[in-house]
Amino acid sequence: MTQSFIEKITCMSPQLIVTDLELSIAFYTQVLGFSLNFRHEDFYAGIDCHGHSIHVKHGLVSKEERQRKRENEDVDIVFGVKDINAVFAEISQKDIEMVQPLREMPYGKEFYIADPDGYLIAFFRSG
Repeated sequence: MTQSFIEKITCMSPQLIVTDLELSIAFYTQVLGFSLNFRHEDFYAGIDCHGHSIHVKHGLVSKEERQRKRENEDVDIVFGVKDINAVFAEISQKDIEMVQPLREMPYGKEFYIADPDGYLIAFFRSG
Protein backbone atom coordinates (compact mmCIF):
# COMPACT_ATOMS: atom_id res chain seq x y z
CA MET A 1 0.00 0.00 0.00
CA THR A 2 1.36 3.42 -0.97
CA GLN A 3 1.87 5.92 1.83
CA SER A 4 -0.18 9.10 1.49
CA PHE A 5 1.62 12.44 1.60
CA ILE A 6 -0.57 13.27 4.64
CA GLU A 7 1.25 10.63 6.65
CA LYS A 8 4.56 12.34 5.82
CA ILE A 9 3.58 15.76 7.25
CA THR A 10 5.54 16.41 10.44
CA CYS A 11 4.36 19.90 11.42
CA MET A 12 2.11 22.79 10.45
CA SER A 13 2.82 26.45 11.17
CA PRO A 14 0.57 29.46 10.60
CA GLN A 15 2.43 32.43 9.15
CA LEU A 16 1.55 35.86 10.48
CA ILE A 17 2.55 39.04 8.64
CA VAL A 18 3.85 41.49 11.26
CA THR A 19 4.81 45.16 11.16
CA ASP A 20 7.67 44.88 13.67
CA LEU A 21 9.55 41.59 13.74
CA GLU A 22 11.43 42.44 16.96
CA LEU A 23 8.22 43.36 18.78
CA SER A 24 6.52 40.15 17.63
CA ILE A 25 9.45 37.97 18.67
CA ALA A 26 9.50 39.70 22.07
CA PHE A 27 5.74 39.22 22.52
CA TYR A 28 5.73 35.53 21.72
CA THR A 29 8.96 34.71 23.58
CA GLN A 30 9.17 37.14 26.52
CA VAL A 31 5.48 37.75 27.20
CA LEU A 32 3.91 34.40 26.29
CA GLY A 33 7.01 32.34 27.11
CA PHE A 34 7.46 30.53 23.78
CA SER A 35 10.96 30.14 22.36
CA LEU A 36 12.67 31.43 19.24
CA ASN A 37 13.28 28.44 16.98
CA PHE A 38 15.05 30.29 14.17
CA ARG A 39 15.49 33.69 12.62
CA HIS A 40 16.20 34.45 8.98
CA GLU A 41 17.79 37.86 8.50
CA ASP A 42 15.56 40.78 9.51
CA PHE A 43 12.28 39.62 8.06
CA TYR A 44 11.37 36.08 9.15
CA ALA A 45 11.34 33.99 12.32
CA GLY A 46 9.94 30.76 13.70
CA ILE A 47 8.53 30.66 17.20
CA ASP A 48 8.21 27.32 19.03
CA CYS A 49 5.68 26.27 21.65
CA HIS A 50 6.28 22.68 22.81
CA GLY A 51 6.67 21.32 19.30
CA HIS A 52 4.03 23.59 17.74
CA SER A 53 5.11 26.67 15.84
CA ILE A 54 4.14 30.08 14.56
CA HIS A 55 6.07 31.80 11.80
CA VAL A 56 6.23 35.60 11.66
CA LYS A 57 7.20 37.56 8.56
CA HIS A 58 7.79 41.29 8.32
CA GLY A 59 5.32 43.06 6.04
CA LEU A 60 2.31 45.33 5.82
CA VAL A 61 -0.63 44.44 8.05
CA SER A 62 -4.13 45.50 7.01
CA LYS A 63 -5.62 47.40 9.96
CA GLU A 64 -9.05 47.16 8.33
CA GLU A 65 -8.83 43.37 8.06
CA ARG A 66 -7.63 43.11 11.67
CA GLN A 67 -10.59 45.25 12.81
CA ARG A 68 -13.09 43.20 10.78
CA LYS A 69 -11.75 39.96 12.19
CA ARG A 70 -11.95 41.35 15.73
CA GLU A 71 -15.54 42.51 15.27
CA ASN A 72 -16.52 39.05 13.99
CA GLU A 73 -14.38 37.17 16.55
CA ASP A 74 -12.52 35.51 13.70
CA VAL A 75 -9.54 34.06 15.53
CA ASP A 76 -6.20 33.51 13.83
CA ILE A 77 -4.70 30.87 16.12
CA VAL A 78 -6.38 28.51 18.58
CA PHE A 79 -4.52 26.85 21.44
CA GLY A 80 -6.13 23.98 23.32
CA VAL A 81 -5.12 23.86 26.98
CA LYS A 82 -5.89 21.45 29.83
CA ASP A 83 -6.48 23.91 32.67
CA ILE A 84 -8.16 26.93 31.08
CA ASN A 85 -8.74 28.64 34.45
CA ALA A 86 -5.05 28.52 35.35
CA VAL A 87 -3.97 29.69 31.88
CA PHE A 88 -6.47 32.57 32.02
CA ALA A 89 -5.26 33.57 35.50
CA GLU A 90 -1.62 33.56 34.37
CA ILE A 91 -2.22 35.49 31.15
CA SER A 92 -4.46 38.00 32.96
CA GLN A 93 -1.43 38.99 35.07
CA LYS A 94 0.60 39.90 31.98
CA ASP A 95 0.57 43.08 29.90
CA ILE A 96 -1.54 41.52 27.13
CA GLU A 97 -4.65 42.89 25.48
CA MET A 98 -7.60 40.76 26.59
CA VAL A 99 -10.11 40.79 23.72
CA GLN A 100 -12.59 38.27 25.16
CA PRO A 101 -12.42 37.41 28.86
CA LEU A 102 -12.96 33.85 29.97
CA ARG A 103 -16.45 32.70 29.06
CA GLU A 104 -18.47 29.53 28.93
CA MET A 105 -19.68 28.53 25.47
CA PRO A 106 -21.72 25.50 24.35
CA TYR A 107 -18.44 23.81 23.33
CA GLY A 108 -16.51 24.76 26.50
CA LYS A 109 -14.62 27.63 28.11
CA GLU A 110 -12.50 30.04 26.07
CA PHE A 111 -10.84 33.44 26.04
CA TYR A 112 -9.10 35.59 23.40
CA ILE A 113 -6.05 37.83 23.47
CA ALA A 114 -4.44 39.99 20.77
CA ASP A 115 -0.81 40.13 19.74
CA PRO A 116 0.88 43.48 18.88
CA ASP A 117 -0.48 43.38 15.31
CA GLY A 118 -4.01 42.57 16.42
CA TYR A 119 -4.01 38.87 15.56
CA LEU A 120 -6.60 37.14 17.71
CA ILE A 121 -5.32 34.19 19.71
CA ALA A 122 -7.89 31.93 21.35
CA PHE A 123 -7.35 29.57 24.25
CA PHE A 124 -9.96 26.90 24.92
CA ARG A 125 -10.29 23.99 27.29
CA SER A 126 -9.28 20.74 25.62
CA GLY A 127 -8.85 17.24 26.90
